[in-house]
Amino acid sequence: MTAKEADGETARVTEDASRADRLEHARSYLRDADPVLARLIDDRPAFDPRAWLAQLAPMDLYGALLFQVTGQQLSVAATRRTLDRIEALFDGHLPAPAELLQADPAKLREAGLSWRKISTLRDLAERLSDGRLDADVLGTRSDDELLAELTAIPGIGPWTVQGALIIALQREDVVLPGDLALRKAVQLAYQLDHLPDQQEVLAIAEKWRPYRSLATSYLFSAAFQPADAQSDLTDRKRSSGT
Repeated sequence: MTAKEADGETARVTEDASRADRLEHARSYLRDADPVLARLIDDRPAFDPRAWLAQLAPMDLYGALLFQVTGQQLSVAATRRTLDRIEALFDGHLPAPAELLQADPAKLREAGLSWRKISTLRDLAERLSDGRLDADVLGTRSDDELLAELTAIPGIGPWTVQGALIIALQREDVVLPGDLALRKAVQLAYQLDHLPDQQEVLAIAEKWRPYRSLATSYLFSAAFQPADAQSDLTDRKRSSGT
């Protein structure tokens, strides 16, 4: 191993240790904040909230938004099949904004995207290409600022942006109250006699701040897996408007 490789390995180990420390701190915080989450966390000692992302190609903000737009009203499995076909059009990778604009829309339609989704992705790509949006600047925005800026684009709603915040920017305090699967998970975990609406989910999630992303991951795991299963479900229904 060269000195450069050794330095890289040391940095990776340090980063992994730091991430593990942050995760344990967040778990401890959620245990103290919410007895329901305390039970879910203790039932899943080896749970890795980001394990499912290891099954995906690394994504920048545009890639994550493409993933989310593609997945509107689809299962994760169906989304991945569509993404595989899209990647095949671009030599095995997700397209950058300029690449998507150069692609024949009919080919994207053949890959499985609806015309509405194609229009949304082209609109977003045009804004990122002509300077109306800057990906680097967007990455520095607060969650609320990013939500407001991106939901101004037709076809991109809160659910789409919230997912991208978690996937691409690794934001720690994101909840998806419009996700039907999350609403069902909350109903199950909190033993509610009704399906909570978005406002009720947000009210329950208030005690999870500033770690709502992690709390959401535990709720999905509890609702769709036995307590001893540690890999994320890959075929749950991703139900939302946009």
